[in-house]
Amino acid sequence: MRFTLYRLTALVFDAAQLILIVRAVVSFLPVNRDNRLVILLYRITEPILSPIRMMIRRVFAGHWLYLDLSPLIALVLLAILKNIVLMIIL
Repeated sequence: MRFTLYRLTALVFDAAQLILIVRAVVSFLPVNRDNRLVILLYRITEPILSPIRMMIRRVFAGHWLYLDLSPLIALVLLAILKNIVLMIIL
């Protein structure tokens, strides 16, 4: 039972990380923003990225950044959270 919960939790975190990576890649590609899949992708990831983006802007240096670092920060935070949760499960 514990192993199943461990694998399911790891799968959820891996899926979230993959979705964030796809969002970051799509943001660099010339795709139609009115595409249903792109809209869905943005709706799924924006609740994660928006608070991180706001925290970056509150920092003085955040006003000078031309590259959106929120997906990178979200990936790092998800990796840390994943390790913590998986350690608790074991």
